[in-house]
This record gives sequence, structure tokens and C-alpha cells, in this order.
Amino acid sequence: PPFFGETDAEVLSKVRLGNFSFNAADWKNVSEDAKHLIRMLLKMNPRDRYTAEQALNHDWIKNKAPKAANVSLQQNFVDNLRGFRSQNKLKKAALHIIAGQLNEDQIKALRETFMALDGNGDGLLTPAEMKAGLEKAGLKEIPPDLQQIMEDVDADGSGVIDYTEFLAATLDKRSYLAEDVCWSAFSLFDKNGDGRISQDELKSVLQDESVKEAAGGEKAISDLLQEVDANGDGYIDFEEFMQMMKGHKA
Repeated sequence: PPFFGETDAEVLSKVRLGNFSFNAADWKNVSEDAKHLIRMLLKMNPRDRYTAEQALNHDWIKNKAPKAANVSLQQNFVDNLRGFRSQNKLKKAALHIIAGQLNEDQIKALRETFMALDGNGDGLLTPAEMKAGLEKAGLKEIPPDLQQIMEDVDADGSGVIDYTEFLAATLDKRSYLAEDVCWSAFSLFDKNGDGRISQDELKSVLQDESVKEAAGGEKAISDLLQEVDANGDGYIDFEEFMQMMKGHKA
């Protein structure tokens, strides 16, 4: 959305001020006609704001988005896949948890992308299906490291990417950085509810096979905790957890 903040309070503050922007990474494939309509609908002064009749008569509505580009994949789709490789293993595990908790509205576009790529409809993506899907979507250059990208996304080492692995790797930051979403994931690690994650709690959560593979196994847990534990107290609090989710530590 044009109003972006890392917390609900930040979003609401921008809404009240009427302060919005079209971030290039998210909006570069949206036509100027569409942006113009949005600007007119978001005018702070009701007298300047489009009425329903004006909106329905706007060129973008009447002529069915005449200047829109034919893009079926989000522009940052491959970047998100590749970026997943560089995340630390605890963040990968957290993204797997978050991917399983998001509702259908939040992942509708990614679900449709997955279904389009899944040529035989078996719920699993093979390297061949991914390559064919990217070519069909008009991607001019298939990433030379596509095979390695897929291997890194394939948390359980099955040789294919299942739906949850796909979601975890392609979620946009705006989907997973909401504090309530991250708090839900944090709470699954924080077993005793004391507001911090201990090494034993990490071990406990990582016994779940679906998360364990994403985190790289038990022997890596101590290193992960030390990496995220900014104040060195031997625990991960929510602030440290959020900094990890926002960052790009390898």
C-alpha cells in the first residue's frame, strides 16, 4: 500500500497526515494512470477528492488500464528468492513459521504465482517447472544460479520446493515485518512466555522437523543465538528478534 510503516501506529500516523509515496520497488510496474487515480482518491480535502462517479469515469477504469504493462510475476520475485539464501538460519526458520500463519488474503498473489508455476498441479515445484514458469512469464534472463537458489529454498532437501518453502522464500518484507506477525512467530519460540528466547527454547522449537531443516539442525543453534543476541545476555528478546527480521545477516 502507499502508506507504509513498520508498525500499525506508523501506518496510521501517515494515513492521518495524508503522507504517502509510491515506492519504486513496489510500484514501478503500475501505470501512471493507476497512480493518478489513487492520488485523486487519497486527497485529504473531501472537496478535492474524486467522487465515486469520477472514479468510475477515470480513464484507467473506463478503458481497462490502457497503459498497464503485461507483468504476471512481481518484479522482485527472483530477488526475494535469491535474498532468502543470504538470511541467517534462524530468520529462515521464523519465515517458515510466519508463512504457515498468514491468511489467504495476505498470500493470494503468491498462491496464484505458485499455482501458475506448478505445471502438473502436484503442489511441488521442480527446477524444470520453475525455469519454464519464469520463461513463460517473460523473464528475459533466467538466473544462472537458479539451481542453487532452489536448493537453498528447499529446506527439507527433498529436491523440490513445497508450498510453505515457496512462501517463506518469496514473502515481501511488508508482509512479514508487521509487529503482530513477528510477535506470533517470536511467541512460538518463547515457550515460557517470559519475553525472551533461551537456547533451550530454540532447541525445543527446532525439534519440529519442518522448522529444524530450515534452521540447519541443532548444532547451529548456539551460533545462531550468539549472532542475534546483540546485548550478549544469552537470550533473544523481541527487539533483537525484530532487528534480525529487518536485517540481512548471513
